[in-house]
Amino acid sequence: MSTLAVPIELLTVAEMARADAAAIAGGVPGIVLMEHAGRAVARAIRRRFRPRPTVVLCGPGNNGGDGFVVARRLHEAGWPVRVALLGERARLAGAAALAASRWSGPVGTLTPAAVARAHLVVDAVFGAGLARPVEGVVAETFAACRAPVVAVDLPSGVAGDTGAVLGTAPQAALTVTFFRLKPAHLLRPGRDLCGEVVCAEIGIPARVLEGIAPRLFRNDPALWRAALRRPDPGDHKYSRGSLTIVAGEAMTGAARLAARAARRAGAGLVTIACPDAASAAACRAGDPGVIVVEAPVTELLGDLRRQVWLVGPGGGMRAPATAAAILAAGRTLVADADALRGAPEAIAGAALVTPHEGEFARLFGPPAGRLGAARAAAARLFGAMLLKGSDTIIAAPDGRAAITADAPAWLATAGTGDVLAGIAAALIAQGMPPWEAGCAAAWAHAAAARGAGAYMIAEDLADHLPRVLAAV
Repeated sequence: MSTLAVPIELLTVAEMARADAAAIAGGVPGIVLMEHAGRAVARAIRRRFRPRPTVVLCGPGNNGGDGFVVARRLHEAGWPVRVALLGERARLAGAAALAASRWSGPVGTLTPAAVARAHLVVDAVFGAGLARPVEGVVAETFAACRAPVVAVDLPSGVAGDTGAVLGTAPQAALTVTFFRLKPAHLLRPGRDLCGEVVCAEIGIPARVLEGIAPRLFRNDPALWRAALRRPDPGDHKYSRGSLTIVAGEAMTGAARLAARAARRAGAGLVTIACPDAASAAACRAGDPGVIVVEAPVTELLGDLRRQVWLVGPGGGMRAPATAAAILAAGRTLVADADALRGAPEAIAGAALVTPHEGEFARLFGPPAGRLGAARAAAARLFGAMLLKGSDTIIAAPDGRAAITADAPAWLATAGTGDVLAGIAAALIAQGMPPWEAGCAAAWAHAAAARGAGAYMIAEDLADHLPRVLAAV
Protein backbone atom coordinates (compact mmCIF):
# COMPACT_ATOMS: atom_id res chain seq x y z
CA MET A 1 0.00 0.00 0.00
CA SER A 2 1.32 3.40 -0.93
CA THR A 3 0.89 5.77 2.03
CA LEU A 4 2.20 8.94 0.39
CA ALA A 5 -1.23 10.53 0.10
CA VAL A 6 -3.09 8.51 2.73
CA PRO A 7 -4.22 10.50 5.80
CA ILE A 8 -2.75 9.31 9.08
CA GLU A 9 -6.03 9.10 11.01
CA LEU A 10 -7.63 5.66 11.25
CA LEU A 11 -11.34 5.38 11.96
CA THR A 12 -13.07 2.53 13.72
CA VAL A 13 -16.30 1.21 12.25
CA ALA A 14 -18.34 3.29 14.70
CA GLU A 15 -16.29 6.42 13.98
CA MET A 16 -16.71 5.96 10.23
CA ALA A 17 -20.47 5.70 10.73
CA ARG A 18 -20.32 8.97 12.67
CA ALA A 19 -18.36 10.58 9.83
CA ASP A 20 -20.99 9.47 7.31
CA ALA A 21 -23.79 10.73 9.54
CA ALA A 22 -22.07 14.07 10.10
CA ALA A 23 -21.57 14.55 6.37
CA ILE A 24 -25.23 13.79 5.68
CA ALA A 25 -26.34 16.08 8.50
CA GLY A 26 -24.14 18.77 7.00
CA GLY A 27 -25.99 18.61 3.69
CA VAL A 28 -24.29 15.84 1.68
CA PRO A 29 -27.02 13.32 0.75
CA GLY A 30 -26.27 9.66 1.39
CA ILE A 31 -26.83 8.77 -2.26
CA VAL A 32 -24.18 11.32 -3.24
CA LEU A 33 -21.64 9.64 -0.94
CA MET A 34 -22.64 6.27 -2.41
CA GLU A 35 -22.31 7.52 -5.98
CA HIS A 36 -18.88 8.95 -5.23
CA ALA A 37 -17.80 5.69 -3.56
CA GLY A 38 -18.93 3.53 -6.47
CA ARG A 39 -17.34 5.85 -8.98
CA ALA A 40 -14.04 5.70 -7.05
CA VAL A 41 -14.08 1.90 -7.11
CA ALA A 42 -14.89 1.80 -10.83
CA ARG A 43 -12.12 4.30 -11.53
CA ALA A 44 -9.58 2.25 -9.57
CA ILE A 45 -10.63 -0.90 -11.45
CA ARG A 46 -10.33 0.73 -14.87
CA ARG A 47 -6.85 2.00 -14.02
CA ARG A 48 -5.65 -1.52 -13.22
CA PHE A 49 -7.63 -3.90 -15.45
CA ARG A 50 -8.69 -4.05 -19.06
CA PRO A 51 -12.40 -4.60 -19.77
CA ARG A 52 -13.39 -8.18 -19.05
CA PRO A 53 -16.46 -10.17 -17.96
CA THR A 54 -17.12 -8.84 -14.44
CA VAL A 55 -19.51 -9.93 -11.70
CA VAL A 56 -20.41 -7.51 -8.91
CA LEU A 57 -21.49 -9.34 -5.76
CA CYS A 58 -23.84 -7.07 -3.80
CA GLY A 59 -24.94 -7.43 -0.19
CA PRO A 60 -28.18 -6.22 1.38
CA GLY A 61 -26.76 -3.02 2.91
CA ASN A 62 -24.92 0.12 1.87
CA ASN A 63 -21.90 -1.90 0.73
CA GLY A 64 -24.20 -3.53 -1.78
CA GLY A 65 -25.47 -0.10 -2.83
CA ASP A 66 -21.88 0.88 -3.60
CA GLY A 67 -21.68 -2.28 -5.70
CA PHE A 68 -24.68 -1.30 -7.83
CA VAL A 69 -22.98 2.02 -8.60
CA VAL A 70 -19.76 0.20 -9.53
CA ALA A 71 -21.70 -2.05 -11.92
CA ARG A 72 -23.42 0.90 -13.58
CA ARG A 73 -20.21 2.87 -13.97
CA LEU A 74 -18.34 -0.06 -15.51
CA HIS A 75 -21.26 -0.82 -17.83
CA GLU A 76 -21.31 2.80 -18.99
CA ALA A 77 -17.59 2.43 -19.78
CA GLY A 78 -18.34 -0.54 -22.02
CA TRP A 79 -17.53 -3.38 -19.64
CA PRO A 80 -19.57 -6.61 -19.70
CA VAL A 81 -21.03 -6.58 -16.18
CA ARG A 82 -23.47 -8.74 -14.23
CA VAL A 83 -24.85 -8.20 -10.72
CA ALA A 84 -25.48 -11.01 -8.21
CA LEU A 85 -27.41 -9.97 -5.08
CA LEU A 86 -27.56 -11.59 -1.65
CA GLY A 87 -31.21 -11.46 -0.65
CA GLU A 88 -34.17 -9.81 -2.33
CA ARG A 89 -33.97 -6.58 -4.25
CA ALA A 90 -37.25 -5.42 -2.71
CA ARG A 91 -35.65 -5.51 0.74
CA LEU A 92 -33.02 -2.90 -0.12
CA ALA A 93 -33.59 0.40 1.67
CA GLY A 94 -32.46 4.00 1.63
CA ALA A 95 -29.56 4.98 -0.59
CA ALA A 96 -28.88 1.34 -1.47
CA ALA A 97 -32.39 0.97 -2.90
CA LEU A 98 -31.97 4.17 -4.90
CA ALA A 99 -28.59 3.03 -6.25
CA ALA A 100 -30.13 -0.32 -7.26
CA SER A 101 -32.97 1.45 -9.07
CA ARG A 102 -30.41 3.21 -11.26
CA TRP A 103 -29.02 -0.13 -12.47
CA SER A 104 -30.89 -1.12 -15.63
CA GLY A 105 -29.35 -4.55 -16.08
CA PRO A 106 -30.54 -7.86 -14.70
CA VAL A 107 -29.95 -8.81 -11.07
CA GLY A 108 -29.13 -12.45 -10.43
CA THR A 109 -28.81 -14.38 -7.20
CA LEU A 110 -25.53 -14.60 -5.33
CA THR A 111 -24.45 -18.24 -5.72
CA PRO A 112 -21.24 -20.05 -6.64
CA ALA A 113 -22.55 -20.32 -10.21
CA ALA A 114 -22.60 -16.53 -10.46
CA VAL A 115 -18.79 -16.33 -10.42
CA ALA A 116 -18.10 -19.42 -12.52
CA ARG A 117 -17.29 -17.56 -15.76
CA ALA A 118 -16.19 -14.23 -14.28
CA HIS A 119 -12.80 -12.79 -15.15
CA LEU A 120 -13.12 -10.19 -12.36
CA VAL A 121 -15.22 -10.21 -9.21
CA VAL A 122 -16.18 -7.12 -7.21
CA ASP A 123 -16.86 -7.97 -3.56
CA ALA A 124 -19.52 -5.53 -2.33
CA VAL A 125 -21.24 -8.03 -0.04
CA PHE A 126 -20.38 -6.97 3.52
CA GLY A 127 -18.63 -3.86 4.79
CA ALA A 128 -16.24 -3.25 7.66
CA GLY A 129 -18.99 -3.47 10.29
CA LEU A 130 -19.65 -7.19 9.83
CA ALA A 131 -20.14 -8.83 13.24
CA ARG A 132 -20.96 -12.44 12.35
CA PRO A 133 -19.02 -15.15 10.51
CA VAL A 134 -19.28 -15.41 6.75
CA GLU A 135 -20.76 -18.82 5.98
CA GLY A 136 -23.30 -20.57 3.80
CA VAL A 137 -23.78 -19.43 0.23
CA VAL A 138 -21.49 -16.40 0.59
CA ALA A 139 -18.59 -18.55 1.80
CA GLU A 140 -19.31 -21.09 -0.95
CA THR A 141 -19.32 -18.34 -3.57
CA PHE A 142 -15.97 -16.98 -2.46
CA ALA A 143 -14.55 -20.52 -2.41
CA ALA A 144 -15.69 -21.01 -6.01
CA CYS A 145 -14.14 -17.74 -7.20
CA ARG A 146 -11.07 -18.13 -9.43
CA ALA A 147 -10.91 -14.57 -10.78
CA PRO A 148 -9.14 -11.57 -9.24
CA VAL A 149 -11.23 -9.90 -6.53
CA VAL A 150 -11.68 -6.17 -5.94
CA ALA A 151 -13.05 -5.48 -2.46
CA VAL A 152 -15.26 -2.52 -1.63
CA ASP A 153 -14.14 -1.10 1.76
CA LEU A 154 -12.76 -4.43 3.02
CA PRO A 155 -12.86 -8.05 1.85
CA SER A 156 -16.13 -9.47 3.17
CA GLY A 157 -15.44 -11.34 6.38
CA VAL A 158 -12.67 -9.05 7.66
CA ALA A 159 -13.65 -7.27 10.88
CA GLY A 160 -12.97 -3.57 10.43
CA ASP A 161 -11.73 -2.83 13.95
CA THR A 162 -9.42 -5.81 14.46
CA GLY A 163 -8.42 -7.27 11.11
CA ALA A 164 -9.69 -10.67 12.27
CA VAL A 165 -11.33 -12.99 9.74
CA LEU A 166 -14.89 -13.91 10.68
CA GLY A 167 -15.43 -17.32 9.16
CA THR A 168 -13.82 -16.77 5.78
CA ALA A 169 -12.83 -13.89 3.51
CA PRO A 170 -11.61 -13.67 -0.06
CA GLN A 171 -8.09 -12.73 -1.06
CA ALA A 172 -8.41 -9.37 -2.82
CA ALA A 173 -6.05 -8.03 -5.43
CA LEU A 174 -7.30 -4.52 -4.73
CA THR A 175 -9.30 -2.93 -1.92
CA VAL A 176 -10.87 0.51 -2.27
CA THR A 177 -11.95 2.21 0.93
CA PHE A 178 -13.26 5.70 1.59
CA PHE A 179 -12.30 8.87 3.50
CA ARG A 180 -9.99 7.18 6.03
CA LEU A 181 -8.47 3.75 6.49
CA LYS A 182 -9.87 1.35 9.11
CA PRO A 183 -7.62 -0.51 11.56
CA ALA A 184 -8.13 -3.72 9.55
CA HIS A 185 -6.34 -2.22 6.56
CA LEU A 186 -3.15 -2.26 8.67
CA LEU A 187 -3.69 -5.13 11.12
CA ARG A 188 -3.04 -8.72 10.17
CA PRO A 189 -4.51 -10.98 8.92
CA GLY A 190 -6.95 -8.51 7.35
CA ARG A 191 -4.10 -6.47 5.89
CA ASP A 192 -2.80 -9.51 4.03
CA LEU A 193 -6.19 -10.09 2.38
CA CYS A 194 -6.61 -6.53 1.12
CA GLY A 195 -3.99 -6.57 -1.60
CA GLU A 196 -3.31 -3.07 -2.87
CA VAL A 197 -5.25 -0.50 -0.83
CA VAL A 198 -6.65 2.73 -2.24
CA CYS A 199 -8.22 5.31 0.07
CA ALA A 200 -10.59 7.52 -1.92
CA GLU A 201 -12.18 10.83 -1.00
CA ILE A 202 -15.94 10.72 -1.54
CA GLY A 203 -17.11 14.14 -0.39
CA ILE A 204 -17.01 13.75 3.40
CA PRO A 205 -15.64 17.09 4.72
CA ALA A 206 -12.41 16.73 6.71
CA ARG A 207 -13.93 18.94 9.41
CA VAL A 208 -16.11 16.05 10.60
CA LEU A 209 -12.97 14.69 12.28
CA GLU A 210 -13.15 17.54 14.80
CA GLY A 211 -16.24 15.99 16.35
CA ILE A 212 -14.80 12.48 16.22
CA ALA A 213 -11.30 13.26 17.59
CA PRO A 214 -9.62 10.05 16.36
CA ARG A 215 -7.24 8.35 18.77
CA LEU A 216 -5.86 5.81 16.32
CA PHE A 217 -3.29 6.53 13.63
CA ARG A 218 -1.09 5.11 10.92
CA ASN A 219 2.44 5.57 12.23
CA ASP A 220 3.96 8.42 10.28
CA PRO A 221 6.46 11.20 11.05
CA ALA A 222 3.58 13.68 11.05
CA LEU A 223 2.63 12.20 14.43
CA TRP A 224 5.93 12.81 16.16
CA ARG A 225 8.19 14.99 13.99
CA ALA A 226 7.65 18.07 16.17
CA ALA A 227 8.86 16.18 19.26
CA LEU A 228 12.06 14.91 17.64
CA ARG A 229 15.01 16.73 19.18
CA ARG A 230 17.20 18.78 16.88
CA PRO A 231 20.88 19.30 17.73
CA ASP A 232 21.51 22.73 19.23
CA PRO A 233 24.73 24.78 19.05
CA GLY A 234 24.83 24.87 22.85
CA ASP A 235 24.60 21.10 23.25
CA HIS A 236 27.00 18.91 25.18
CA LYS A 237 26.93 15.15 25.58
CA TYR A 238 24.65 15.22 28.63
CA SER A 239 22.17 17.69 27.19
CA ARG A 240 21.83 15.45 24.12
CA GLY A 241 20.72 12.64 26.38
CA SER A 242 22.45 10.24 28.72
CA LEU A 243 21.32 6.60 28.58
CA THR A 244 22.42 3.71 30.78
CA ILE A 245 21.90 0.17 29.48
CA VAL A 246 22.09 -2.70 31.96
CA ALA A 247 23.86 -5.78 30.60
CA GLY A 248 23.64 -9.32 31.92
CA GLU A 249 26.32 -11.89 32.55
CA ALA A 250 26.00 -13.84 29.31
CA MET A 251 24.30 -12.28 26.28
CA THR A 252 26.32 -9.06 26.19
CA GLY A 253 25.84 -8.73 22.45
CA ALA A 254 22.24 -7.62 23.01
CA ALA A 255 23.34 -4.68 25.17
CA ARG A 256 26.00 -3.77 22.61
CA LEU A 257 23.44 -3.77 19.79
CA ALA A 258 21.14 -1.53 21.82
CA ALA A 259 24.01 0.81 22.70
CA ARG A 260 25.15 1.24 19.11
CA ALA A 261 21.58 1.95 17.98
CA ALA A 262 21.11 4.45 20.80
CA ARG A 263 24.19 6.39 19.79
CA ARG A 264 23.18 6.38 16.13
CA ALA A 265 19.73 7.62 17.18
CA GLY A 266 21.29 10.73 18.72
CA ALA A 267 21.96 9.98 22.39
CA GLY A 268 24.92 12.07 23.57
CA LEU A 269 26.31 9.55 26.08
CA VAL A 270 25.61 5.83 26.30
CA THR A 271 26.84 3.68 29.17
CA ILE A 272 26.66 -0.09 29.50
CA ALA A 273 26.53 -1.16 33.15
CA CYS A 274 27.98 -4.66 33.60
CA PRO A 275 27.61 -6.99 36.59
CA ASP A 276 31.09 -8.55 36.46
CA ALA A 277 34.54 -8.34 34.92
CA ALA A 278 33.84 -10.90 32.18
CA SER A 279 30.76 -9.12 30.82
CA ALA A 280 32.56 -5.76 31.07
CA ALA A 281 35.47 -7.13 29.04
CA ALA A 282 33.09 -8.40 26.37
CA CYS A 283 31.35 -5.04 26.13
CA ARG A 284 34.65 -3.14 25.96
CA ALA A 285 35.50 -5.18 22.88
CA GLY A 286 32.72 -3.32 21.05
CA ASP A 287 32.46 0.29 19.95
CA PRO A 288 35.07 2.50 21.68
CA GLY A 289 32.60 5.38 22.07
CA VAL A 290 30.43 3.41 24.51
CA ILE A 291 31.28 3.85 28.19
CA VAL A 292 31.47 0.50 29.98
CA VAL A 293 31.36 0.35 33.77
CA GLU A 294 31.54 -2.61 36.12
CA ALA A 295 29.42 -1.53 39.08
CA PRO A 296 26.17 -2.41 40.86
CA VAL A 297 23.11 -0.64 39.55
CA THR A 298 22.32 0.59 43.06
CA GLU A 299 25.64 2.42 43.09
CA LEU A 300 25.08 3.97 39.65
CA LEU A 301 21.65 5.20 40.67
CA GLY A 302 23.44 7.66 42.95
CA ASP A 303 24.49 9.60 39.85
CA LEU A 304 21.58 11.95 39.14
CA ARG A 305 22.73 12.44 35.57
CA ARG A 306 21.60 8.86 34.87
CA GLN A 307 17.91 9.56 34.47
CA VAL A 308 17.03 7.15 31.63
CA TRP A 309 17.69 3.43 31.79
CA LEU A 310 17.18 0.53 29.42
CA VAL A 311 16.84 -2.89 31.05
CA GLY A 312 16.22 -6.15 29.27
CA PRO A 313 18.41 -6.76 26.22
CA GLY A 314 20.51 -9.72 27.38
CA GLY A 315 19.70 -8.69 30.94
CA GLY A 316 19.43 -12.19 32.36
CA MET A 317 17.49 -13.38 35.39
CA ARG A 318 18.34 -10.30 37.44
CA ALA A 319 16.65 -7.96 35.00
CA PRO A 320 13.19 -7.82 36.68
CA ALA A 321 14.72 -6.93 40.06
CA THR A 322 16.96 -4.36 38.39
CA ALA A 323 14.00 -2.78 36.63
CA ALA A 324 12.09 -2.60 39.91
CA ALA A 325 15.03 -0.88 41.62
CA ILE A 326 15.28 1.71 38.86
CA LEU A 327 11.57 2.47 39.10
CA ALA A 328 11.76 2.67 42.88
CA ALA A 329 14.53 5.26 42.50
CA GLY A 330 12.20 7.42 40.43
CA ARG A 331 14.15 7.04 37.19
CA THR A 332 12.81 6.64 33.66
CA LEU A 333 12.73 3.03 32.54
CA VAL A 334 12.46 1.37 29.15
CA ALA A 335 11.69 -2.31 29.83
CA ASP A 336 12.45 -4.92 27.18
CA ALA A 337 13.05 -8.66 26.88
CA ASP A 338 14.36 -10.13 30.16
CA ALA A 339 12.94 -7.24 32.20
CA LEU A 340 9.49 -8.59 31.31
CA ARG A 341 9.88 -11.93 33.10
CA GLY A 342 8.06 -10.84 36.25
CA ALA A 343 4.50 -9.77 37.01
CA PRO A 344 3.02 -6.80 35.15
CA GLU A 345 2.88 -4.79 38.38
CA ALA A 346 6.68 -4.97 38.61
CA ILE A 347 7.05 -2.76 35.53
CA ALA A 348 4.05 -0.49 36.14
CA GLY A 349 5.21 3.07 35.67
CA ALA A 350 7.85 2.25 33.07
CA ALA A 351 7.98 4.93 30.39
CA LEU A 352 7.91 2.34 27.61
CA VAL A 353 7.52 -1.44 27.55
CA THR A 354 8.54 -3.27 24.36
CA PRO A 355 7.40 -6.93 24.31
CA HIS A 356 7.04 -9.24 21.37
CA GLU A 357 3.87 -11.31 21.26
CA GLY A 358 5.24 -14.17 23.39
CA GLU A 359 6.45 -11.83 26.12
CA PHE A 360 3.14 -9.97 26.02
CA ALA A 361 1.23 -13.24 26.44
CA ARG A 362 3.39 -14.18 29.41
CA LEU A 363 2.58 -10.86 31.06
CA PHE A 364 -1.09 -10.45 30.20
CA GLY A 365 -2.29 -13.68 28.60
CA PRO A 366 -2.73 -14.28 24.86
CA PRO A 367 -4.22 -11.16 23.25
CA ALA A 368 -7.69 -11.68 21.77
CA GLY A 369 -6.97 -8.69 19.54
CA ARG A 370 -3.59 -6.99 19.40
CA LEU A 371 -4.86 -3.43 19.22
CA GLY A 372 -7.31 -3.66 22.12
CA ALA A 373 -4.85 -5.67 24.20
CA ALA A 374 -2.03 -3.16 23.69
CA ARG A 375 -4.27 -0.27 24.66
CA ALA A 376 -5.52 -2.07 27.76
CA ALA A 377 -1.97 -2.97 28.80
CA ALA A 378 -0.78 0.63 28.41
CA ALA A 379 -3.60 1.84 30.63
CA ARG A 380 -2.84 -0.87 33.19
CA LEU A 381 0.88 -0.07 33.32
CA PHE A 382 0.47 3.74 33.19
CA GLY A 383 3.07 3.84 30.42
CA ALA A 384 3.48 3.44 26.70
CA MET A 385 3.30 -0.04 25.19
CA LEU A 386 5.14 -1.06 22.04
CA LEU A 387 3.81 -4.46 20.99
CA LYS A 388 6.25 -5.72 18.38
CA GLY A 389 5.29 -7.65 15.28
CA SER A 390 4.71 -7.26 11.56
CA ASP A 391 1.92 -4.86 12.58
CA THR A 392 3.67 -3.20 15.52
CA ILE A 393 1.29 -1.27 17.78
CA ILE A 394 2.34 1.62 19.98
CA ALA A 395 -0.29 2.48 22.60
CA ALA A 396 -0.38 5.28 25.16
CA PRO A 397 -2.17 5.08 28.52
CA ASP A 398 -4.52 7.87 27.39
CA GLY A 399 -5.90 5.70 24.58
CA ARG A 400 -3.85 6.94 21.64
CA ALA A 401 -2.42 4.21 19.43
CA ALA A 402 -0.47 3.96 16.21
CA ILE A 403 0.08 1.03 13.88
CA THR A 404 3.35 0.51 12.00
CA ALA A 405 2.38 -1.63 9.04
CA ASP A 406 5.30 -1.16 6.64
CA ALA A 407 8.10 -2.99 8.45
CA PRO A 408 9.83 -5.39 6.03
CA ALA A 409 9.67 -9.12 6.72
CA TRP A 410 13.45 -9.42 6.94
CA LEU A 411 13.42 -7.71 10.35
CA ALA A 412 12.58 -11.19 11.67
CA THR A 413 16.15 -11.95 12.65
CA ALA A 414 17.94 -12.14 16.00
CA GLY A 415 18.91 -8.87 17.66
CA THR A 416 16.62 -6.47 15.81
CA GLY A 417 14.45 -6.11 18.91
CA ASP A 418 17.50 -4.99 20.90
CA VAL A 419 18.18 -2.36 18.25
CA LEU A 420 14.57 -1.14 18.46
CA ALA A 421 14.78 -0.85 22.25
CA GLY A 422 18.02 1.14 21.94
CA ILE A 423 16.47 3.59 19.47
CA ALA A 424 13.42 4.17 21.65
CA ALA A 425 15.46 4.60 24.82
CA ALA A 426 17.78 7.09 23.10
CA LEU A 427 14.85 9.20 21.91
CA ILE A 428 13.37 9.24 25.42
CA ALA A 429 16.78 10.21 26.82
CA GLN A 430 16.72 13.18 24.42
CA GLY A 431 13.44 14.36 25.92
CA MET A 432 10.90 12.84 23.56
CA PRO A 433 7.64 11.76 25.27
CA PRO A 434 7.44 7.95 25.53
CA TRP A 435 4.56 7.35 23.12
CA GLU A 436 6.03 9.60 20.46
CA ALA A 437 9.44 7.99 21.04
CA GLY A 438 7.96 4.53 20.59
CA CYS A 439 6.27 5.61 17.36
CA ALA A 440 9.43 7.27 16.04
CA ALA A 441 11.58 4.27 16.97
CA ALA A 442 9.29 1.77 15.27
CA TRP A 443 9.11 3.93 12.14
CA ALA A 444 12.88 4.53 11.99
CA HIS A 445 13.57 0.84 12.69
CA ALA A 446 11.44 -0.17 9.69
CA ALA A 447 12.92 2.53 7.45
CA ALA A 448 16.47 1.51 8.39
CA ALA A 449 15.65 -2.11 7.56
CA ARG A 450 14.34 -1.13 4.14
CA GLY A 451 17.57 0.76 3.55
CA ALA A 452 19.69 -2.16 4.71
CA GLY A 453 18.02 -4.61 2.33
CA ALA A 454 16.60 -8.10 2.45
CA TYR A 455 19.70 -9.92 3.69
CA MET A 456 20.51 -7.55 6.52
CA ILE A 457 21.41 -8.61 10.03
CA ALA A 458 20.76 -6.70 13.23
CA GLU A 459 24.26 -5.21 13.20
CA ASP A 460 23.49 -3.45 9.91
CA LEU A 461 20.56 -1.39 11.17
CA ALA A 462 22.27 1.25 13.29
CA ASP A 463 24.36 2.66 10.46
CA HIS A 464 21.22 3.51 8.49
CA LEU A 465 19.61 5.45 11.35
CA PRO A 466 21.38 8.83 10.92
CA ARG A 467 20.20 9.14 7.32
CA VAL A 468 16.67 7.99 8.16
CA LEU A 469 16.25 10.39 11.09
CA ALA A 470 17.94 13.29 9.33
CA ALA A 471 15.51 12.93 6.44
CA VAL A 472 12.59 13.39 8.85
